[in-house]
Amino acid sequence: MANIRSQIKRNRQTIKRQARNKAVRSELRTRTKNALTSIDEGAEGVDETLRLAIKRIDKAATKGVIHKNQAANRKSRLMKRAAKAKATAAA
Repeated sequence: MANIRSQIKRNRQTIKRQARNKAVRSELRTRTKNALTSIDEGAEGVDETLRLAIKRIDKAATKGVIHKNQAANRKSRLMKRAAKAKATAAA
């Protein structure tokens, strides 16, 4: 346990930040998984679930939970998979 007041405060802040980041990351994974599931199944609400997943990815990048390049990579992979599924369904 830290003895210095500033370090005690930093520890408290870290715990709060970790909890917040964990919640954001969990939400991000859930939305992404829902989007991938709807893409693979060819469900009706694909566009909506994809939009929500991308929204969460952008929000996580804005908050600093994930890096902006990581957000771009994730969005790119999602859109690529959606486009491939749409092309397969059309053919």
